[in-house]
Amino acid sequence: MRRITVMGTGYVGLVTGVCLSEIGHHVICLDIDQGKIHKLQQGISPIYEPGLEEMMVKNLENNRLSFTSCQKEALSDVEVIYLAVGTPQQNDGTADLTYLFKAVQDICSYTSGEVVVVVKSTVPVGTNEKIHKYLTTHASKLSKFNVVSNPEFLREGQAIHDSFYGDRIVIGSTCEEAARLLYEINESFNMPIIHTDCKSSEMIKYASNAFLATKISFINEISSICERVGADIEAVAYGMGQDSRIGSQFLQAGIGYGGSCFPKDTKALVQIAGDVKHKFELLESVIRVNNKQQLKLIEKARSRLTCFKERKVALLGLAFKPNTDDVRESAAIVLARKLAEEGARVIAYDPVAIEKTKAELGDWICYTTDIKECLDEAEVAFIATEWDEIKQLPLEVFVKMMKTPIIFDGRNCFSLQEVKKYEVDYYAIGRPPVLNLSIQVLVH
Repeated sequence: MRRITVMGTGYVGLVTGVCLSEIGHHVICLDIDQGKIHKLQQGISPIYEPGLEEMMVKNLENNRLSFTSCQKEALSDVEVIYLAVGTPQQNDGTADLTYLFKAVQDICSYTSGEVVVVVKSTVPVGTNEKIHKYLTTHASKLSKFNVVSNPEFLREGQAIHDSFYGDRIVIGSTCEEAARLLYEINESFNMPIIHTDCKSSEMIKYASNAFLATKISFINEISSICERVGADIEAVAYGMGQDSRIGSQFLQAGIGYGGSCFPKDTKALVQIAGDVKHKFELLESVIRVNNKQQLKLIEKARSRLTCFKERKVALLGLAFKPNTDDVRESAAIVLARKLAEEGARVIAYDPVAIEKTKAELGDWICYTTDIKECLDEAEVAFIATEWDEIKQLPLEVFVKMMKTPIIFDGRNCFSLQEVKKYEVDYYAIGRPPVLNLSIQVLVH
């Protein structure tokens, strides 16, 4: 088993460190945020991810996992260092590598002897090579080192599952010795391992996310055509997904992708292409479609209500997807902000993402963890996140609690056959509306 340091305790770094300790390695997770480290030392996870906190506590108790904000403690006696710091998007779409190279500088200052540096952060093509050159020039204490690309393919909400049952592990290195070490570290995950050069490894990450984002925008464009011709996108997507060349994943029509990866990585890949004078027209269209799709429910609602001023609006779901508290690039945040700007009295329900939403929206809207309170006397409901708590909510609750049960479902949570049994007006994505209300809603 290896002595490993993971630099960064964000989503990727924390999941990586905990899972490496779970398969037996001795792992120190390093972060400069002392408040976060204090909570982690107590077994409190700063992110919501099913199964993560329990696994973290288990390995803390077994002394295979520890947390520190001291660079000397984490970096002075270690065999492998994982770089898992943030690479946020800059205004021009490029990745900001400031935190990454600050971490590399810390390695130069505190690490001696032999070490393998593993780049887990999502970085532009050629970054591993730049890190190697920097270490060659500045890491005088290192007698031997290698830099290996090892991108992550974790889905938020399913990161523990993906760590142990993912599709592949990618190792980018031209050094066979370093590649063998990464094979050894990861062999207990029992997944196919792909060995390639660093630049190809870096590109695999971007290309994978860009392709999945393309599938989402494609099916959302098809859903718009379905609405116009009277087809049902659920049936269309199912029929498409049965083709093994296409597959069923990421063919769920909705109000667009969000989170920390797809929006950032698609824009970064467009920029990477631009840097080598290639106009990535397909991906530019994918981004435009997604931006437009986030306001799809607002457009539908305007045709029914005309205006939102002084209406009580229930917003169901704030996280960009279920089983996470991440609201970065969430379509729900776009919806909430737009509705509030137009004078609606928005009350939002989410089981875990309220605090992070407050950091984005403050008191522009009201919040609740009680879904019935959210719906009480509401004139319209928007479904923005397909939480089980929402999908499993009986439709009779909408009828009973709402002043006028008009539902705009951005995630197609309910079957049309079931909706037709209730006195509701139901508008979904890429499916015919169900109009069962016997009353008309007057314009304010």
